[in-house]
Amino acid sequence: MGARLLAALAVALACTSAAAQERYTFALIGDVPYSAHERAELPRMLAAIGAENVAFAVHDGDIKGGRESCADTLLRERHALLDASPVPLFYTPGDNEWTDCDRLAAGHFRPEERLGFLRRLFFADGQSLGKKRLPYEQQAELRENARWTLGPVRFVTVNVTGSENNYGPGPLPNPEFVRRNAANLAWLEESFALARNEKSRGVVVVMQANPGWKHYEGGLAHQGYREFLDLLKTQVLAFDGPVVVVHGDTHWHRIDHPLRDPVTRQPLLRFTRVETYGYPIMGWVKGIIDPASPELFRFESRPWPPR
Repeated sequence: MGARLLAALAVALACTSAAAQERYTFALIGDVPYSAHERAELPRMLAAIGAENVAFAVHDGDIKGGRESCADTLLRERHALLDASPVPLFYTPGDNEWTDCDRLAAGHFRPEERLGFLRRLFFADGQSLGKKRLPYEQQAELRENARWTLGPVRFVTVNVTGSENNYGPGPLPNPEFVRRNAANLAWLEESFALARNEKSRGVVVVMQANPGWKHYEGGLAHQGYREFLDLLKTQVLAFDGPVVVVHGDTHWHRIDHPLRDPVTRQPLLRFTRVETYGYPIMGWVKGIIDPASPELFRFESRPWPPR
């Protein structure tokens, strides 16, 4: 083999190796802002996130406190706040901005009407928020359900919210829940099939609700989450790679492995739950995708302000 061919081969191998070692980063936030203080601090935290050159940020819901009004004016103000992010910002709705808007303190709105307003305000054009925008694929049935990719990882959002996912207080579910739950299940199953066909290395699912992992594994899942968790666990077991679920809702930042192997009952270590920071503690989580690592994902907790 000639010297020139050997040199060219060495360069090609070096480039391939460099590409394989490339890392990707993103940011995770949620349950913010809940107070005037957090409203003032959030732009500063987003600026710090932007300074780390992450590919994008994801807000997993609750852009206002439960006692704040769900009126158009406040929701438009929060849209403008997130839209000023220096990095592309993806968002999935939380219960505080639609499911719980029937509360008197929040303005006594009809939840389904508020969800329709959120869809028109936040999800009209298939583009992220932020000064820099990224396109994403939308589900036809639920425009807030999105998916996109970063490196070897497929990201998916699903509108699964707190307050029992709007299942309703009675023994029979709300018609709104029935329609949305069916669309969520179809979107989740389709997204995992797409990830397998694309040979994605990992999947990240983002939603707002804490669905009660311990209750689910103990056979006591709430009706509003049981079907979704059953399908999620089936897809995790069938997917040959790490899966991450990101959520907020209960305001307890943690990174753990709450799903259990159906045979050994030991934690499924290739499934990771990341619960983002929430009021009264601000912060964000830096996600790192490292294709050279068997774990693929690494997470760094960043309280705000920095300690």
